[in-house]
Amino acid sequence: MKALRCIVADDEPLAMKLIESYVRKTDGLELAGGYTSATEALEAIRRADADIAFLDIQMPSLSGLELARAAREAGVRVVFVTAYRDYAVEGFRVNALDYLLKPVSYAEFLEAVDRARESAVQPGRDDTPGHIMVRSDYRMVCVEFDDIIYVEGLKDYVKFYTASRERPLLTQMSLKAVEQALPEASFMRVHRSFIVALGRVESFGRSSIILRDSGTQVPIGDTYRTQFMQRMG
Repeated sequence: MKALRCIVADDEPLAMKLIESYVRKTDGLELAGGYTSATEALEAIRRADADIAFLDIQMPSLSGLELARAAREAGVRVVFVTAYRDYAVEGFRVNALDYLLKPVSYAEFLEAVDRARESAVQPGRDDTPGHIMVRSDYRMVCVEFDDIIYVEGLKDYVKFYTASRERPLLTQMSLKAVEQALPEASFMRVHRSFIVALGRVESFGRSSIILRDSGTQVPIGDTYRTQFMQRMG
């Protein structure tokens, strides 16, 4: 099997060298370059010199988010490596493969690499996001958009209810952040505490929605009722 070429971009030399050391000692990976300069990393990404880019989010002159957008266009998979948990939702928007919090253990690094191997993008393949990555039970979980029935907000946490899982996935993020990460064409917030997959709506009345697959009844908030009725035709 061809080795996956990796680049590492981090303005902190020690953090960059740690990830480089992980790449070097992992079978099936090849270090294509390490960069403390975001602009140099951008040039490497645009040349498509790598299969995976491990990017710090906060870098001088050019953010990791901007690098990630360029990587997506070049077919390079992105793993964010950062000390800032609050950027996770931004990672969803650029379809980041994983989101690792510093200090990164080798075990966490390997999980991200395994995910990259499973979803490696071939040149010319459409890389339109079809999922989001959420952290649940101390690991990143891939949640396919097509699998989501509805999402419930609980203060600082949300629950993803899916067709393929018996129990909901609990993750620490706001419902507003989830709303921003999900495709607007397929999902809608219908209550201050609920987002539903429009394709899962079985029936609805003035004050509630019945969802297919789960049979769950979800309330419709006054603020959202008119727009929901319009979208459902």
